[in-house]
Amino acid sequence: MIHRVLILGGTTEARQLAERLAGRVEFAVMLSLAGRTANPVDHPVPVRSGGFGGVEGLANYLKEQEIALLIDATHPYAARISANAAQAAGEAGVKILALRRPAWRRQPYDRWTLVADAEAAVAALGTHPRKVFLALGRQELVPFEAAPQHSYLIRSVDPVEPPLGVPNADYILARGPFAEDAEKALLVDRRIDAIVAKNSGGTATYGKIAAARTLGIEVILFRRPVLPPVETAETVDDAMAAIDHWLASERGV
Repeated sequence: MIHRVLILGGTTEARQLAERLAGRVEFAVMLSLAGRTANPVDHPVPVRSGGFGGVEGLANYLKEQEIALLIDATHPYAARISANAAQAAGEAGVKILALRRPAWRRQPYDRWTLVADAEAAVAALGTHPRKVFLALGRQELVPFEAAPQHSYLIRSVDPVEPPLGVPNADYILARGPFAEDAEKALLVDRRIDAIVAKNSGGTATYGKIAAARTLGIEVILFRRPVLPPVETAETVDDAMAAIDHWLASERGV
């Protein structure tokens, strides 16, 4: 029996999980991407791009496509998508598993300021001009136009269009992972004195956090959002174990 699996992706872990499941004959996997990245990396399974139309649209898709397992492997800050996924799975009677990487933990000598969102990060930067590294998605950048006194270094996967409406902003196009030594060199070269980022977890973008610790640079981090209470795995290996356990129960083993 073939079990149809829908992965809500956009993360490294989603791609890795798709790779693992692609080699299993008992699964037919579809990977769904939000479509916000212009040039996503290649994936080993069929890809669907774009939204579903909220909870009702996703629930209908799950039923129409006879999805047996929904895996929420979206970014830890995609709170609305995760909430929609949990509700849609409940309405459609579909098993759901969330793959959520753990948040970074504060270490000795970290200079962290925790904030709720971009507006709070702008306030935390203060009024005195600073050199700020914005390691955020394009959707979170606009609030920083309210603080034009700072000089900004902005790194993103896709070009920021339109550019941020501030007098001093430089842009870097790059896709992680980013090594700690390279991040340290970047911060020193650009004389960065504050980083604004999300607590994304994982290793791919942790280099800037470790480099900031070594250099004594302040890091303003968005707090993690509250996500729905569904069965959760922290790693791809844990997710595979949970999937195998679910598969055995479906077979009555």
